[in-house]
Amino acid sequence: MKQRFLELLLSVVRRGIPKLPNYIENETDFFTAPASSQYHGAYAGGLVEHSLAVYENLVKVCSTFNIEVDNDSLIICGLLHDLCKANFYTVDFRNKKNEFGVWEKVPFYKIDDQLPFGHGEKSVMIIQKFIQLKDEEIAAIRWHMGSYDDAAKSYGGGQSLSAAMGKWKLVLALQMADMAACYFDNK
Repeated sequence: MKQRFLELLLSVVRRGIPKLPNYIENETDFFTAPASSQYHGAYAGGLVEHSLAVYENLVKVCSTFNIEVDNDSLIICGLLHDLCKANFYTVDFRNKKNEFGVWEKVPFYKIDDQLPFGHGEKSVMIIQKFIQLKDEEIAAIRWHMGSYDDAAKSYGGGQSLSAAMGKWKLVLALQMADMAACYFDNK
């Protein structure tokens, strides 16, 4: 999976792109991180698996609904929408009864956010340290959580999400691809 991820990312023609995979590979735990602490991909390597599934679903969504998006944008949005989850989880231990009713220490993923700037917006900020994003890519990554994003629950946030979805079809396409990876693919 790591090789496929890197091959796709390095196929993007964008100034600064070679530095981004180097950062991901050498300065983050992206390839060993979970995608979540207890839901989809809550295991080592879950984040890269989820990201590839979102990319593949994004290609399908755009093809199915005839949404014209260039391949570089599909790769960037699909693979990097959750870059904010790199260096985000740590392993800790808690007590839990096993099947025999005996307490034992078990590992679990705990959030340890080293860069607390939100979710989608944090991914955008990290990516833009390396490459310039198009407005539709920024909007898609920023709002990929859709109505699950806490900011969307406020009046102003809801208005911004709605406006972004109306302006760029990629915003809703990425939301759909992400949800499909979580709920259909279980990744």
